[in-house]
Amino acid sequence: MLNRLEAPAIKDAIEFDIQLKPCNKYTLDNGIRVYTVDAGEEEVLQLEWVFYAGNWFEEQNMVAAATSHLLKNGTTAKTAFQVNEHFEYYGAYLNRGCYSETAAVTLHSLSKHLPHLLPVVQELITDCIFPEEELQLFKQNNKQRLEVSLKKSDFVAGRLVDEYIYGIDHPYGKYSSFAAYDALTREHLQAFYKQYYQQGHCIIFVAGKLPADIIEQLNTNFGHLPLNKNGRTSKTHILQPAVEKKYRISNDPDGVQGSIRMARPFPNRHHPDFTKVMVLNNLFGGFFGSRLMDNIREDKGYTYGIHSYLQNHMHNSAWMIATEAGRDVCEPTITEVYKEMKTLREELVDDEELLLVKNFMLGSVLGDLDGPFHIIGRWKNIVLNDLPDTYFADYIRTIKTITAEELLALSGKYLQPEAFYELVVI
Repeated sequence: MLNRLEAPAIKDAIEFDIQLKPCNKYTLDNGIRVYTVDAGEEEVLQLEWVFYAGNWFEEQNMVAAATSHLLKNGTTAKTAFQVNEHFEYYGAYLNRGCYSETAAVTLHSLSKHLPHLLPVVQELITDCIFPEEELQLFKQNNKQRLEVSLKKSDFVAGRLVDEYIYGIDHPYGKYSSFAAYDALTREHLQAFYKQYYQQGHCIIFVAGKLPADIIEQLNTNFGHLPLNKNGRTSKTHILQPAVEKKYRISNDPDGVQGSIRMARPFPNRHHPDFTKVMVLNNLFGGFFGSRLMDNIREDKGYTYGIHSYLQNHMHNSAWMIATEAGRDVCEPTITEVYKEMKTLREELVDDEELLLVKNFMLGSVLGDLDGPFHIIGRWKNIVLNDLPDTYFADYIRTIKTITAEELLALSGKYLQPEAFYELVVI
């Protein structure tokens, strides 16, 4: 019998055997791969169609983003209002997003309504017409947002630091502009849509409490489409990083706050150091108890928050440090960041702090595995980055077993000040 007078034993997250629930893999008649996680108690599901149609593949700036956004804005048979009204009638939510390499159409719905919803998603993928009035509204709205955003130092800093690392003509480094929006035409969008959606490469991810005939429904609606017949489009881009590494930009002469970005190029997830550096990053600036937060927020009071992270691009990546601070303490903040790098290069992290970081990371993973939508998200990351099925298990093993000596060596290899770009926008 449970003795409620005794507190339960506390276990560290590092002691748990954390495993990723397997996914099922299917192939539709036309070669579309489908990954499913059948789990959950409620009759709901998430369906995601991922196309290799991000800005990596566009010939003209903003075409990929505009095409993705306007997918819901009209077909031959339905206006934008009718499309949205259809999904709302069934209590479903259809979203679309454009990223560096991919673009996605995501549906959240009750499982029983799929027969009414999948044909309309098919219609959007095969028969979007990009009405001229919808395109003009898109351009007008985004130019207005851009005008407002350009007055914000954090927005400007986020754009410029990517330009410095990758080059303004590289997909990871280019950004929106008034000229790019003005140059968009319906013909550009239709051509991109035909190549990368109607005849593009698609992967489907499904999670939730799935109907027994989910694959049959998907095959009926999407298995006959001219998708995946030409394989994935291969495209390369040349990195053109800036030569100068220190920038101080005045965006608002009267601004009282500066946006600080410090970044260095870094390999992608296939590099053997990537998962190990994720541990080092958390120790350095990846969570609220990190070295940067303890020093620059808690001790110095220069900022409300500072964090570091590794960008999740498929081809190239970067190690980024970001914060906002008073304009009079921007330079001292940068000095303190380099001081923390120096400490990590020269001193072993103690066992207590390393255990804290490991428990935080593994605890976060446990939270991320709460429910089928999070689980399929993990699998999506593995599939889209062409990682082995063992990647998750290897990642957990790395967190559990990495040593202070390994972190010291990685700090000496990557936390070198001369490798980092510095940007302050006030």
